[in-house]
Amino acid sequence: MSAPPVSYKRHRFPRERIAHAVWLYFRFPLSLCLVEEMLLERGIVVSHETIRRWGRKFGAAYAGRLRRKPAGGGDIWHLDEVRIAIAGVPHWLWRAVDQDGYVLDEILQTRRNTKAAKRLLTRLLRKQGAAPRRIVTDKLKSYGAAKRRIMPRIRHLSHKGLNNQAENSHLPLRKRERVLQRFRSPGHCQRFVSVFSAVRNLFVPPRFVETALGRHIHQVRAIAQWNAATALAA
Repeated sequence: MSAPPVSYKRHRFPRERIAHAVWLYFRFPLSLCLVEEMLLERGIVVSHETIRRWGRKFGAAYAGRLRRKPAGGGDIWHLDEVRIAIAGVPHWLWRAVDQDGYVLDEILQTRRNTKAAKRLLTRLLRKQGAAPRRIVTDKLKSYGAAKRRIMPRIRHLSHKGLNNQAENSHLPLRKRERVLQRFRSPGHCQRFVSVFSAVRNLFVPPRFVETALGRHIHQVRAIAQWNAATALAA
């Protein structure tokens, strides 16, 4: 079922400016104040608080309309978790990426145990619609315990050196976390990473795109898809 169209009713700013502000905020490591300044340079006078509200309202809508990678397109799942402190309380962001670096899913949880790993695998199976050919993790034993319960026949490689794909996927978020000066709440973190990863999935070329022409073509297609998702192409 396709996502519902994005509505800009009762917003005095044109849809082009709203979509551009949201794109700047989620695509680049910019604070709300820096986005406000960049828009001002273009003659668009809007407060950083308004940009924050746009990001919260339209970010999820845009992410829901962005084309997802076909189910089963990535048959190797790299799983990893990263610690995020929110208001002094440790949380764990569990993330799965495929062999091309495409973020398949991520979920913020307060635990780093088998139950949390099982929840990630269950969500992945439901969203992807098929089990992978193999999964790759670090040596956290919770992954092996969860895999034996959820997908016992799937091959599991557990070695820190093999899981750079998932570990590297945390780096862009770490950079954004520093710009944001940490997340205000678990809900804020989950909402942000969901949109942030959807935008990165769209605009960052996969590893197999190695030439300048290939990257250019990828960006042109990504912009066209972004315009369609934000209803700018309508």
